[in-house]
Amino acid sequence: DNADIISTVEFNSTGELLATGDKGGRVVVFQREQESKNQPHRRGEYNVYSTFQSHEPEFDYLKSLEIEEKINKIRWLPQQNAAYFLLSTNDKTVKLWKISERDKRPEGYNLKDEEGRIRDPTTITTLRVPVLRPMDLMVEATPRRIFSNAHTYHINSISVNSDYETYMSTDDLRINLWNLEITNRSFNIVDIKPANMEELTEVITAAEFHPNQCNTFVYSSSKGSIRLCDMRTSALCDNHSKLFEEPEDPSNHSFFSEIISSISDVKFSHNGRYLMTRDYLTVKVWDINMESKPLETYQVHDYLRSKLCSLYENDCIFDKFECVWNGTDSVLMTGSYNNFFRMFDRNTKRDVTLEASRENSKPRAILKPRKVCVGGKRRKDEISVDSLDFSKKILHTAWHPNENIIAVAATNNLYIFQDKVN
Repeated sequence: DNADIISTVEFNSTGELLATGDKGGRVVVFQREQESKNQPHRRGEYNVYSTFQSHEPEFDYLKSLEIEEKINKIRWLPQQNAAYFLLSTNDKTVKLWKISERDKRPEGYNLKDEEGRIRDPTTITTLRVPVLRPMDLMVEATPRRIFSNAHTYHINSISVNSDYETYMSTDDLRINLWNLEITNRSFNIVDIKPANMEELTEVITAAEFHPNQCNTFVYSSSKGSIRLCDMRTSALCDNHSKLFEEPEDPSNHSFFSEIISSISDVKFSHNGRYLMTRDYLTVKVWDINMESKPLETYQVHDYLRSKLCSLYENDCIFDKFECVWNGTDSVLMTGSYNNFFRMFDRNTKRDVTLEASRENSKPRAILKPRKVCVGGKRRKDEISVDSLDFSKKILHTAWHPNENIIAVAATNNLYIFQDKVN
């Protein structure tokens, strides 16, 4: 069922909750099991906490366009009280959801009976004090704000500012800044739409706020450039303050060069010092104080360089892979094909290919590294590049903010892996 395909995965700031969005407009929130004395190994299991329909399919009658319900991104707000808040977006509308628990209900009203019917006032002769009675735990999701009608093009990312009062939503050509309390007004902070749309050469692919400088944000483009902007310099941040771009090696130039240099994701490191970007074949780490070239470049699946023609024909070359940092900014993770995902250790320079699939994901089974062989003799544990399944792609992953627990979305299955516990 297509509606079950997972389209975004996101841990909250403590890692206790994990949210997924899917093509059918649903959000599923998982909660981590608390440790129990008799089953210490159960800690780290995530169970369904709340499921709700976030977006419905709509129809734009003016443009006669179908608006998909698919959830493009979820972002959690930092927790400030007992309730949890998250932002979810489809192509056009961002919603702020409140997720809260109820385990008590009031009883003993004066003006209505236990079924909630209004009582005849003439029969009320005494005053009762209502009491709270325990009931089965209910988790309720309610939409608190709906931010709509601000995007002409499709929203590809949302990002909450470190001031916790504002967030931005990004589409192909514009970035808007919102106050979380105000739904009928947003400020346009980036607009790259040319006066004449025939001159359009690039689109915005992703954008994110700096983790602790509330005036700084970054956005990436389909032309392989990353622009760092400062909202203090001007209201419209079309003139970036820094541009990060790596010129192409002329010896690698091909018909596909421009397509594969398009950046599908950009993420600040937790400490705010680095940027990670993902393009079709590589992950790069940039120091935000050095625009000339990336500090580090990691090959995700270089064996596909010779396969770009067929990847263009089956449209896979346009797949948008995301990338994530671990909690200490020392390891990077991103997805590939054949249900493979990759990890790169920045300190040891070691890297590994792992597989998220039913066959090798029995609970508490240890993941075996995979190897892809390109030509020549294939060893028995290697997979030939020609037998990779390009329909099984890992686009969305998430890393727990401070533990080695990862969530990997493989089409319509969610896998949660963690470091070996003794």
